[in-house]
Amino acid sequence: MDVDLIFRIAAIGIIVAVLNQLLVRSGREEQAMMTTLAGLIVVLMMIVNEIDALFQAIKSIFQL
Repeated sequence: MDVDLIFRIAAIGIIVAVLNQLLVRSGREEQAMMTTLAGLIVVLMMIVNEIDALFQAIKSIFQL
């Protein structure tokens, strides 16, 4: 796995956690939940792209 990807995912996690805490402390629990879900979706999209690249490499190796 690409180390840069790990750092990007960690950065998103930190940003989402900070935003979540700020929103919760200001009484905006619904926006905090939406921020967390948005961060999760972004990370999942990044991971799905990596899984797709892995499958493409496997198809290429086995000439499928």
